[in-house]
Amino acid sequence: MTPAAHKPDVRTGDDVEAGIVALWRSYGESRDHSQRDKLVLHYAPLVKYVAGRVGTGLPAHVDVADLIQSGIFGLVDAIEKFEPERGLKFETYAMQRIRGAILDDLRSQDWVPRSVRSRARDVERALERLGAKLQRTPTDRELAAELKIGLAELRELYGQLQLTSVVALDELIAPNKGGSSLAESLPDEGAEDPVASLVDQDSRRQLADAIAQLAERDRVVVTLYYFENLTLAEIGKVLGVTESRVCQLHTRAVLRLRTKLNEQTED
Repeated sequence: MTPAAHKPDVRTGDDVEAGIVALWRSYGESRDHSQRDKLVLHYAPLVKYVAGRVGTGLPAHVDVADLIQSGIFGLVDAIEKFEPERGLKFETYAMQRIRGAILDDLRSQDWVPRSVRSRARDVERALERLGAKLQRTPTDRELAAELKIGLAELRELYGQLQLTSVVALDELIAPNKGGSSLAESLPDEGAEDPVASLVDQDSRRQLADAIAQLAERDRVVVTLYYFENLTLAEIGKVLGVTESRVCQLHTRAVLRLRTKLNEQTED
């Protein structure tokens, strides 16, 4: 008869959830750094996930490990500033903070060459001119003709401009609103602020209108990437194209969204 095997310490999902709730409660009462560090360890996979998404398409010299390091600071900031009573899920709030910290660090390094920024502005202006003239979203072929370049060159340009499109979708909605995201601007259910509510509703309406005007494939990419949290590689499998092509589609969609939202702001 074989000796009884040592029974492993198996914790159910409910046990883990209960432990995290208790940890949050303890940290909220004590603000103890050791409790905070336990929360950081628990939510650390979020940092790796966000850093991986942001890092897609960045130049080879940008190390994902550096993005993760920046993201950890965002996670710590999220834990210290999180207000559970607002009813927002922590993971949603933390991912915004982590992404923001990573993007802030990338911007501070001035990692996008001036020439690329200049080409991005050229494309945005061309999209704006064509949109006003055609009263619809221009095709790639029409955009290439406006820029006086070939279609292949335009798609190569998208590959370069993807460096400038690593921005959160909610940053496109409110580029001049102090850097706060939609997640951070959700109204407190316990407070009456009709002005803030109207502003939030208007922002969401503007985004919905802008997305609705995108070409079908661009809409699919935006929806799957930002709302379904699929990676570019996964979106490529859905669409039956390469990850490189999805990067181009994502860049095109972001540029077009930015142009349309800027037009709405000016109106």
